[in-house]
Amino acid sequence: MIATPAKTSTTATAATTDILLIRHGETDWNVDKRLQGHIDIPLNAEGRRQAAALGRALGSEPLDAIYASDLQRARDTAQAVAALQGKDVHVDAALRERCYGGFEGLQHHDIAQRYPLDYAAWKAREPDARYPAGERIAETMREFSERTVGAVTRLIRHSNALQHRKIAIVTHGGVLECIYRWSRRTGFGHARDFDIFNAGINRMQWDGEHLHIAQWADVAHLSAGVLDEVDR
Repeated sequence: MIATPAKTSTTATAATTDILLIRHGETDWNVDKRLQGHIDIPLNAEGRRQAAALGRALGSEPLDAIYASDLQRARDTAQAVAALQGKDVHVDAALRERCYGGFEGLQHHDIAQRYPLDYAAWKAREPDARYPAGERIAETMREFSERTVGAVTRLIRHSNALQHRKIAIVTHGGVLECIYRWSRRTGFGHARDFDIFNAGINRMQWDGEHLHIAQWADVAHLSAGVLDEVDR
C-alpha cells in the first residue's frame, strides 16, 4: 500500500534517530550505463531479487516509517521492505534522482558525442552547470543537492517529531551521493571515492541537526554480484 505522509511540525528534538538510506535495486538502464534521471524505469529481474533480499535482511529490524521516491524503481524496492514490516510506503517526489534534461535516456558515450562541452562540464563536476533541456529542464548539481538534502532532513525532522527511532528512506544513487557529501562536509569538486550499491544499506544517525555516517555500503545481504556503475 502506498501512502502520502501528512504534514506535521518540522521542529527537531534532541532525540537520536537511526536512518537507513537505501538505493533502489538494479534496472536494465543501470547495467547499460544509461542515465535515468526522472525517467520512470522499472527494476529488472536482478533488481527485484535484490529488493526481496533487502526486505528479508531488514525483517528483524522494526522500522517506524518507510519513505521512498515516487519513481517505481525506488517505490518497488521500498515496498519489498514494507511488505515484511506491515508498513505503508510514504512516497515523496522530492526524493527523486537528479533531472538531467537532454542527457536522460542516453548512454555516457552518446552524451559525449552529442553534447561534448556539456559532457566535459559534467565530468568536471561543475556545480552550476545546467545541461541542455530535454522533456524536462535539467537541474544543476547545486540545485539537486539543495532539493535532496532538504527533502531528507525534512523527513527526518518529521519522523523525529513523531518520536520515531528508526526509519528507512529508499531513493537514488545521486541522492545518496549528495547526502554523503553533506554529512562529510565535502564539496562537489572531487570525484566520488565511495561506493553506492544497488539495494545497499547505508546507516546514519541524526543528532537533531546533522547526519553522521555509522556504516556505508553494506551489501552483506546480497549474495550475488552488486552494481555500482559509476566510474570512480
